Amino acid sequence: MTAAVTLDQVSCVFGSGASAVRAVDGVSLTIEAGEFFTLLGPSGSGKTTCLRMIGGFTLPTAGRILIGGSDVTMRPPYARPVNTVFQDYALFPHMSIRDNVAYALMVRGMPKDERGRKADELLALVQLPGIGERRPSALSGGQRQRVALARALISQPQVLLLDEPLGALDLKLREQMQSELKALQRKLGITFLFITHDQHEALSMSDRIGVFNAGRLEQVGTPHEVYDAPRTRFVAQFVGAANVLEGEPARALTGHACAMLRPERIRLGHAGGARASGAIAEAQYFGAFTRVRVSAAGTVLQADLPDGAGRIGVGDAVHLHWDTQAVHPLETRG
Repeated sequence: MTAAVTLDQVSCVFGSGASAVRAVDGVSLTIEAGEFFTLLGPSGSGKTTCLRMIGGFTLPTAGRILIGGSDVTMRPPYARPVNTVFQDYALFPHMSIRDNVAYALMVRGMPKDERGRKADELLALVQLPGIGERRPSALSGGQRQRVALARALISQPQVLLLDEPLGALDLKLREQMQSELKALQRKLGITFLFITHDQHEALSMSDRIGVFNAGRLEQVGTPHEVYDAPRTRFVAQFVGAANVLEGEPARALTGHACAMLRPERIRLGHAGGARASGAIAEAQYFGAFTRVRVSAAGTVLQADLPDGAGRIGVGDAVHLHWDTQAVHPLETRG
C-alpha cells in the first residue's frame, strides 16, 4: 500500500547567514494510509513548520514531500489532496454554518442545492444536525471546532492536517473532542496528521507518535513504545513524568549509565529488598495518587503512590521498591 505522506530528508531554514534558523533539519518520515499520526513536541520544535510544508503553506529548503506517492514538494496548497483544521477555526463570520462548510464546493461551482445537502450530511456526521442556518458567533467553541472539521472534510482530502485544533478548548471539552476525533477518523478511514504539544492528547489518540525536538525527530513509535521505551532523555522527560538517572546514582540504583524509571512504577515496602531508602522531601496530594519526592542515593526520586498508600508526609522515612523491568536504559545523547 502506498504511504499517505512521505518526507525525504526535508529541511526548512528561515533567514540566512548568522541569523538563519533551521526550523526543520533533515527529517525523514513515512505516515501510512488510514493512520492517526501525531507530531508531538514543545513550542518551536519544528512540528508546525513540518505540517505547513506538507500542506504547502511553507516550502522546504531541501528534501522531497510525497502525498499518496506523488511528489508535491513545490505544489501550492490548492493542488494538494490535503486540508487543514487550524486552532482558531478560521470560519467566515458573515456566512451561515452551512455556507461555511460548503465553501470549497461553492468555489468548485457545485449547484447550491447539492452542496447544501452535502454540508448537512457532514454536519450530521460531526454531531451538529439542524444548525445550518446559524452563524459562527451563535456557537460554542466546541461547536465551532466541529464546523471547522466538517468544512475540512467536505472536499474528501486524502490527508487531514490538524494544527493544535483543541488548544483553545477547556479541559472537559478537550477530552470529549479527543474521543470524538478518534472515533471520526476510524469511521472515515482518512489519514489524520495531528499536531500538539500535549502529551496526553498524543498518547490517548494516536496510532503512532513522532516526537520533535529542535527541528529533528527524536523518536517515532506507538504510544506504548514512546512512553515505556523512550530512546533519549528528552523523550523520557517530555512524554510523561520520569525519573532520569545519570552517573553514579544511575549505576547504583539501576546498573546503567543513564536510565529512566516512571514514578508510577515505584511502590512503598519494607526495608528488606528495598531498592532505595530515604526521607520524603516533598508530598503533593492529587486525589487518585500522592506524588512524593524522596532524597535517596545521592539523588531525588519522584514516586506517584496510589490513594490508600497511607498517610505520608514530609520528613517520613520510606523504602522504595520497583521491578527490574521498570527500568529502561537511555541513550546518553539527548
